[in-house]
Amino acid sequence: MSQIEDRLAELGIELPTPNSPVANYVPFVRVGELIHISGQVSLDAAGGIKGVVGEEVDLETAQRAARLCGLSLLAQMKAACDGRLGRVKQVIKLNGFVQAGPGFFDIPKVVNGASDLMVEVFGDTGRHARSAVGVYRLPMNFAVEVDAVVAVS
Repeated sequence: MSQIEDRLAELGIELPTPNSPVANYVPFVRVGELIHISGQVSLDAAGGIKGVVGEEVDLETAQRAARLCGLSLLAQMKAACDGRLGRVKQVIKLNGFVQAGPGFFDIPKVVNGASDLMVEVFGDTGRHARSAVGVYRLPMNFAVEVDAVVAVS
């Protein structure tokens, strides 16, 4: 096992099976040493976290939703690296989208759920640039969606 897999075990994190696309796109594209990972929604085995943040979904639950997105990003990274997360050289950027109600403005705090996970797992290699955007609607009413750009060897 690599240091990253050891770190996941130490944190008690079991990665989900990578999500399959629901439309005409692929889960990730590799160009040279960069992997562009398609948006991952706040899905889990129980159906995920859905709804409008600030209305049906509170901040703490929305942060958990962003963490679910981060776990799915890790699963896609692992698939893109032929099962070896140790090949990740740098998490470059996360783009976080929050299905936010009109009075909800803590969007960066929500996306921290995914950002914090990257740093927990990869340390400094997980520190990244980021966008955190509130949107009117997300696919299938999911509360959060996050995509990523990652450098690999």
